[in-house]
Amino acid sequence: MDTQKMAKVFKALSNPNRLELYLQIVEKHETSYETNCGCLINEISKSLNIGAPTVSHHLKELSNAELIFTERKGKYLVARVNEKMVNKVNELLKLHKCES
Repeated sequence: MDTQKMAKVFKALSNPNRLELYLQIVEKHETSYETNCGCLINEISKSLNIGAPTVSHHLKELSNAELIFTERKGKYLVARVNEKMVNKVNELLKLHKCES
């Protein structure tokens, strides 16, 4: 993964509200994994102390960093974690033992 893309990921996660939003999406993603229904954003918005326009902005930043996918299902917005990106970030951050 190139450094520009990684910088975008880290920048997206550097805002405390955006990080909290992302972590809640991850949590909902994990609990709904078997049903594959994604995470309804309106459920998360209620628990955060920020307005809908700000939530929308944060979602856009997370999406631009390729950390999540969003889609409309009727009048609801659903978010899903981009597991490929999560795996790339995990791989990059893994500590490798140096062989002596």
